[in-house]
Amino acid sequence: MNRAASQVVATLLLDHGRCAVKQYPTPPFPKQPQPVPGSQAKMDPLPDCGETSYKGSGRLEGKVALITGGDSGIGRAVAIAFAREGADLVIGYLNEHEDAQDTQRIVEEAGRKCVLVPGDLSLKDTCTALVDKAVAEFGRIDVLVNNAAFQMTHESLEEIPDEEWVRTFDVNITAMFRICKAAVPHMKAGGSIINTSSVNSDNPTPTLLAYAATKGAISNFSAGLAQMLGPKNIRVNSVAPGPIWTPLIVATMPEDQVAEFGSQTPLGRPGQPVEVAPIYVMLASDESSYISGTRFGVTGGKPIL
Repeated sequence: MNRAASQVVATLLLDHGRCAVKQYPTPPFPKQPQPVPGSQAKMDPLPDCGETSYKGSGRLEGKVALITGGDSGIGRAVAIAFAREGADLVIGYLNEHEDAQDTQRIVEEAGRKCVLVPGDLSLKDTCTALVDKAVAEFGRIDVLVNNAAFQMTHESLEEIPDEEWVRTFDVNITAMFRICKAAVPHMKAGGSIINTSSVNSDNPTPTLLAYAATKGAISNFSAGLAQMLGPKNIRVNSVAPGPIWTPLIVATMPEDQVAEFGSQTPLGRPGQPVEVAPIYVMLASDESSYISGTRFGVTGGKPIL
């Protein structure tokens, strides 16, 4: 290799290194209380969902993906990544219309179709309508990402209202069951279901008691469903994120916890949604054809069992 070529290689490696060690925001963060479910556009700092950084390579070319909670946070990052990898999308969300429309715009700028379906996933009719819309638009579902979630923070068991406990389970796990049940008949061999669990699934935060319990249920549900759907050649996996900087955090956690969010991880900061998206891409792609029934942690160095 001549000297000029060596300099080019050295420059490329240096640039790669700069990207690899990109410094994301670290605590403390400013006070920013928001009403549930929260708006990404109002967060400080803004989460990085890969709007300008994620580059696709055709790994999901021609696939149709249904993503719940795809308006912001992890769901938006997954939507952007999927679109730039070649997938068309149906995105379910509650009522965060501004965030959802922004996600739709980014997906369409990538040259992919994006259908938005608002609605409350605690209701059975919303779950089935979401699947029906995906099938009406595209005729099938290749990848299903159950990502929508609800949580609230409470210091004691007595503080948790019965209706809030039930809503947490309805949104986080019952909706997942209903959507999977409705979607599987429209999934062919080679399909992939990816469910968002949490590091709380085996290391529960006591102040997130209901949420943590549902995340444990999601891990168990995913492992069991993978075995049930194996004969259909439909894979099921779950992803267990650690602390990720999303609207759910600022809308449902006390200000002092938001200010120091993610500081307890070995990396000393919360993850950004764009840092979670690549594992969803891998699990959605055909390159993961023998990966099923597994849980993948994205935790900033905190082990999962």
